[in-house]
Amino acid sequence: MVIRERPRSVRLRMAISPRSDATFSNQKSTPSESPRTKKFPLTEEEIFYMNCRAAYLTVFKSSLENIISKDQLYLALQHAGRNPSQKTINKYWTPQTAKLNFDDFCIILRKEKPTSKAELLKSFKQLDVNDDGCILHTDLYKFLTKRGEKMTREEVNAIINLTDVNADGKFDYIKFCKLYMTTNEQCLKTTLEKLEVDSKMRRHQFGNHIEGSPERDPLPVPKSSPKIIRKTDQETFSNKGDTRSSLLSATRKFKTSVSFTITMGANGNRNSKLTEPNLIKPCPVNLWHCPRGSISTSKNSSIFEFPKWHKWCLLPVYQDWQYMQSKGCFFLEEDGEIISHQYRMQIAQRSMVYLTIKPLNLSQVEGKPSPWLSVDTALYILKENESQANLQLVCFTELRNREVFGWTGQLGPGIYWLIPSTTGCRLRKKINPVTDEAQLVYRDQTGKLFLTKEFKSTLSDIFEVIDLDGNGLLSLEEYNFFELRTSGEKCDEDAWAVCRDNFDTKRNELTRQGFMDLNLMEANDREGDPCDLWVTLHSMGYNKALELTEACPFVIDIYAEKCKPKIKAVHMEACSGQLEKAICKSVLSKGDAKVMDGYENIIVHTYSCDTWITSVIENKSDEKVIIHINNELSKNCVNNRGLNIFAVEVGPKSTMVCQHVMPLNERQEWIYYCIYSLIS
Repeated sequence: MVIRERPRSVRLRMAISPRSDATFSNQKSTPSESPRTKKFPLTEEEIFYMNCRAAYLTVFKSSLENIISKDQLYLALQHAGRNPSQKTINKYWTPQTAKLNFDDFCIILRKEKPTSKAELLKSFKQLDVNDDGCILHTDLYKFLTKRGEKMTREEVNAIINLTDVNADGKFDYIKFCKLYMTTNEQCLKTTLEKLEVDSKMRRHQFGNHIEGSPERDPLPVPKSSPKIIRKTDQETFSNKGDTRSSLLSATRKFKTSVSFTITMGANGNRNSKLTEPNLIKPCPVNLWHCPRGSISTSKNSSIFEFPKWHKWCLLPVYQDWQYMQSKGCFFLEEDGEIISHQYRMQIAQRSMVYLTIKPLNLSQVEGKPSPWLSVDTALYILKENESQANLQLVCFTELRNREVFGWTGQLGPGIYWLIPSTTGCRLRKKINPVTDEAQLVYRDQTGKLFLTKEFKSTLSDIFEVIDLDGNGLLSLEEYNFFELRTSGEKCDEDAWAVCRDNFDTKRNELTRQGFMDLNLMEANDREGDPCDLWVTLHSMGYNKALELTEACPFVIDIYAEKCKPKIKAVHMEACSGQLEKAICKSVLSKGDAKVMDGYENIIVHTYSCDTWITSVIENKSDEKVIIHINNELSKNCVNNRGLNIFAVEVGPKSTMVCQHVMPLNERQEWIYYCIYSLIS
């Protein structure tokens, strides 16, 4: 998210004069150019160090930590895209070795080049008696267990059990080589992505090399530990490669695998089990139950006029059931992470409850739905036990009726947290950026500044999204969610008082017109330069064409039979942490589980509903593991990672969401076929 130079609350105090409705400051600040905005192409040497850093910090918390075992060295080299044999490891970790530092690691990577696909194919071809790209299992078994660096029977069985490279008693080494090379690339890509996202990690000092400013300081020559690398080791470092060792190491890479196949029917026109409870019966619309300010009466007292922008919230009143509603939004961050509002709900007494969540349709054109209505939504309900830190998953909205997801059941009295979720399969960064920029402001013949009709329409939609309770006004709390999103700071009481005094308000809340005038003030403050207005728009998910492409507004409806529920937005945070735990717990309790053959502590759980499939990897062991995921044989599917093949790292004694998968086209059958392989 881009933050504007000067928070809007500061401008309010600086720019407003009480003598007029809106007197605008003409002060124009000059953007300060950060040296980091200058872009330089990375040199080959810098790319090498970046790969070294990424691999090292995948295994260690800091570059100041030392490698203290063969296993750590092996794992770090694998993350760097290498696949060392035991013979190679023994070259660098002798009986006299106590530790290796980051600089030693860099020197090893310079000497140990990645195994090429051509080298692997050449090794396998020696056993391909029929020259058909396959090796009989009996021949492969003899070769790997009887000669040189021998493998165990269990290790060979794990290779033979890899479903995507074995069939009819033969090992398809061409497929295996492709899988091996792809896995190396994905492991390296995963570590680089982690390094890029974690700004703290990027600022680490790595041995003698510090990631500095783009002014290109000379890169230092790594200094090795004198106890490790000596002159007598030069012959050792001139390794020319042992193709058989590479073959053995490559086949050891995939210890075992497990696959899932799920065929899902077309569900574009199908509704799931979500239906309103029988006790919810509509009665005629009651004026006093509609959102404040949304209904006006004409001379004929029996006729009500509804403003166009409130059509979405006109709901019938239900007998015996109390009703509450709140809106919110999913926002897509620059790094692909999704953040959203999170809510606190209070239930006064045990009651049947009916909850739904759905995308909010902002379209003001009849028959033209909002494009983000296809984005999936879900709501996880967690009960607070004694403290906010102690939350227990109660349920989630797994039932569906078109774009609406819901849950109905009984809830006891207490405090509940409602955490919205979307898989990220359809709310994703757009590949093709928009080049044509919409006009936001213009001047008339007198030079007076105005907002364009298109920009006003967009601001009206933004107003609908941030008006969480739907009463047609913005409270300070609602406005501050908007401020935190667009400027990074809250509006304090003094600035809000200035806002109330100078912009249109009702009951101390900002009206739609007041919100428009506030944005006009920003344009005047910049003498017509719309740069800060674009910051607001981009932060709210709009592109240059004023299309909402990187956000999905939603609405939550709550009905309770015995008491009036209370709901309040309390945070706007990343959809992780408690949500990740909740998803893992729900998949573990409801999904199908498969254990990795020969590794009972590694379990893959898969949960499927009409709309999406979620997989969770559970690692019960005391060591972290790397799992290779291959979705290439899936059909009509899209996943939240945007990759058909990738690798994930699962910490010891932990669970993690591996991927979400949805149909690319809901009106067609989709087949989920995924292979999970354990990498050394």
